[in-house]
This record gives sequence, structure tokens and C-alpha cells, in this order.
Amino acid sequence: MNYSNYDERTPDHQYKDLIKEVLNKGTWSKGTMVDKDGNEVRTIDYMGATPLRFNVLKQGAPIITERNISSFYKSAIGELFGFINGARTQAELEEFGCKWWKAWCTEAKCSKRGLETGDLGPGSYGAAFANFPTVDGQGFNQFEEIVKQMKERPELKTHLISPWIPNYTIRNIDHQQKVVVCPCHGWIHFRIFDNKLDMLMWQRSGDVLIGVPSNFAQYTALFLAMAQTLGLEPNEYIHEISDAHIFEDQLPWVEEILSREDRAFPTLKLVKKHDRISDYRREDFELEDYNAHEAIKGIPVGI
Repeated sequence: MNYSNYDERTPDHQYKDLIKEVLNKGTWSKGTMVDKDGNEVRTIDYMGATPLRFNVLKQGAPIITERNISSFYKSAIGELFGFINGARTQAELEEFGCKWWKAWCTEAKCSKRGLETGDLGPGSYGAAFANFPTVDGQGFNQFEEIVKQMKERPELKTHLISPWIPNYTIRNIDHQQKVVVCPCHGWIHFRIFDNKLDMLMWQRSGDVLIGVPSNFAQYTALFLAMAQTLGLEPNEYIHEISDAHIFEDQLPWVEEILSREDRAFPTLKLVKKHDRISDYRREDFELEDYNAHEAIKGIPVGI
């Protein structure tokens, strides 16, 4: 894949624009998020944030530079390819190099939903991507079938992936939820134009300070891997967030992030190529030209 030279790339400010948009246009809400100690935390939420658009080969890979995330971007990539391979337990995700699900797979959270400790549930990403429920009970592998469709019928507008299984995600007085965290991202629409691949990833919920940078990294990796698998040139990756939010206890870190100068994106390089999308792993990707600001530690995470 032929990236532009690093010194030809324009510094990108879309991530900081997203933060500002949430702060300036969002609404304060309470009651749906808690911190690691179980205390309710307010969030400022903005519905329908401006989509972020990344021409990856020209601009570089959208691995944020406002703070250095080299310590965990591969965990995010491993998580997504774990899901593509059907991983739905904490132990299975750890095999793919993602170790941060422990806080969401506790005995308390799982038992509340009738699940074994460590099980994300049949409504989780891995189940939806690799074993979507079918009438005959055989399950449907969305990624495997969508790759076949794109190879056979590249002109179609129906190259869609969904992580949402309503009968496991909806909860009301008559219906028990069967997932520890309802999928926040992973509605993916691929299009092919003139032997080039475009990808739009829509997410229903985005923790702008913690989750979204990981989402950028993992879906950029998927975009590059999918283009390689199909023999196409990666063109544009579009990232849309329905509910973009910032936690109140994250605000002390916002000012620091916004004060940092814009810098150009790095190169995310495929160091190993595969014929099947499910064969990719976190080790197949490496960052080059990553001129990021220093890392920021201690930003709170909602659970």
C-alpha cells in the first residue's frame, strides 16, 4: 500500500473538533453510566456528531497524536479480530491480546444476565459477527459471507455488517438482556468504486476520550486488511458516532488534550498478509512515523 510521504501529510484536527463539538453542543445526562466504584457519573452527550473522514493513504492512519496510544492500540486491533473470529469470553479475547474486558465480565454483571462469569453473552460482538442467530440454528458468519459477496458482486450497495441482535440487547420488564455491554460500534458499510474500497463505520455510543481512539485504530486495521484481502486500494474510512459523550470526571484531561498542537497521522503498516479476513492478528500491524504527544495516564473509564 502506497502511503504518502510523512512530510507531505497535513496535521489533522478532526479528533479535537469532535471533542469541542460535544462540549459546545452536548446535553448533560445522568443515570446510565457508573465509574469503577459503581457510582453514577454524569456525561455530556451529543447526538449525531459530524462524521470524521480519513483518506488513509493520503492523510495517514487515524491513530490519534494528541496523546501517545502506542501502548494499547494493538490491544484494540486484537479485540476486533477476536470478535471477527467469534470470541465472546474474556479468556478468548485475552488469547487475541485484549485484556481489558475483566471489568465488564465480573460475576455480578454476568449473573445479573444469567451468564457465566467472563462471558460477554450471546448478544455480544463475537456472537453477532461470527455466529448470528438463524432459524435453522446453524448460525451465520457475517464477515465470511460479506467477503464472498464483495468478491462476486462488488457493485452492490448491500455490503453491510451489524453487531446488533435485538432479542439479546433489548431489556424491559418482560425481557432479560443477554449481553454484559450492548455493542457500541461495528455497524459497517463497505462500498467498492473503481477498484477502491470505502468503509463507513457507524457506532451508537462513543466514549470520546477512551473508547473512540481505540475504535479509530481497530477499524483502520480492519479497513486495510479488508482492502488487502479483496485486492483493492483503500480509499476513505468514514467514522460516524450517534451518541458521542464525555464523562464529567474526564474533564480535567480535556483541556490538556485540546491545548496540544495538531500533528500528522502516522503509517499503519501491514507486515503480514492473509487470504482470509479472520486470519489477521494484532501482530500483523506496525506503526511507523508516529510523532505523537506524550501519553496521558489515569483518564477514568465508564463501565
